[in-house]
Amino acid sequence: MVADSVAFLRSQGLDVLFDAEHFFDGYARNPEYALRVLEAAATAGASRLVLCDTNGGSLPHTVEQVVAEVVDYFGGDVGIAVHLHDDGGTGVANALAGVRAGAIQVQGTINGYGERTGNCNLTSIIPNLTLKMGVETIPRDRLDRLTPVAHHVAELVNMPLNPQAPFVGHSAFAHKAGLHTSAIAKRPDAYEHIDPAIVGNGTRFVVSELSGKSTLVLKAKELGLELDGPQLAEVVETLKQLEHEGYHFEVADGSLELLMRRATGWRPDWFEVESFRVITDDRRGIDSLTGETRASVTTEATVKVHVGGERHIATAEGNGPVNALDRALRTALDGRFPALERVHLTDYKVRVLDTSRGTGAVTRVLIDSTDGEATWTTIGVNENIIEASWQALLDSVHFGLLRGARAG
Repeated sequence: MVADSVAFLRSQGLDVLFDAEHFFDGYARNPEYALRVLEAAATAGASRLVLCDTNGGSLPHTVEQVVAEVVDYFGGDVGIAVHLHDDGGTGVANALAGVRAGAIQVQGTINGYGERTGNCNLTSIIPNLTLKMGVETIPRDRLDRLTPVAHHVAELVNMPLNPQAPFVGHSAFAHKAGLHTSAIAKRPDAYEHIDPAIVGNGTRFVVSELSGKSTLVLKAKELGLELDGPQLAEVVETLKQLEHEGYHFEVADGSLELLMRRATGWRPDWFEVESFRVITDDRRGIDSLTGETRASVTTEATVKVHVGGERHIATAEGNGPVNALDRALRTALDGRFPALERVHLTDYKVRVLDTSRGTGAVTRVLIDSTDGEATWTTIGVNENIIEASWQALLDSVHFGLLRGARAG
């Protein structure tokens, strides 16, 4: 069947890649038969024999041994490729092992997306092969597109990228401890296995109340800010106070940058918020078909702002208070800021900080936003969850406008 199928496709002028499903498991049970199936595909004209770890449970030493045996068996007459899943957490390692053994092609996905636990991740495989193993993959001058592409694909599929993803994650080259940041300033390679710029990422200094002044100085340098002694001391004291209240700037890079810029005297002057209001209506009625009581919840927000000396009031409905506030604010701004059209929320997280107070507890809200090129996180803390959400939302908008102004 394999030979007939490949021969038919070749007769139609098509290049054929034969994916041997469950190959590694089949080879372990009956290597002679597994090789005969591959041989049928190769003899009929397949240009690639793709060895698949369909169950995703193989280990690197097994993959390397089996691929080497297959490569040796065919003696270079046909190209050998690998297709690996990540069920055992070794998808990337298996791919590298397969290439070491002679595979000339790897099938994978951006960010490792795929069924169950995913496929082997190209955003790790590509730089490891190119930078660590000397195997050419994509052109060298395109490696710096890896991080933007990873974030863009994550945005397209609406699945937030793991911040700890190797090479392309937001935290891949993040440093917090004082000793680490001091060392980074002197020897970046002490704590960074590659120059992050090669893959389009960058060094990031994470700041908290426990960070030393050296960390803040490096963070300011990263942002292109000049903080003198008193300004630096002000930022340290503000961080201590806010983190005591429940703020957590290690995970809120957008809000942190705004805080540090305010210490230099900068103020967001695109618009001024006068007030906002949120109304939620819970309307219950009888379903005409079932006769049961059904709830219908609507949320409406009103925002009053001053833009360019003019007062604007806008009301909008939304899917919950945050969405309603976002729509009302954008309506009030009435398209005056084109950069804002590219900014939208990608994730919304709430954490209760003092559970002993029950429903009266202080909440921390984190909002992830993107403009299609970068992603940032902003934070709000308050016992009123809508106020906390508004703080994070407003910071997100200000940071998006700041990015737009820099780009312009």
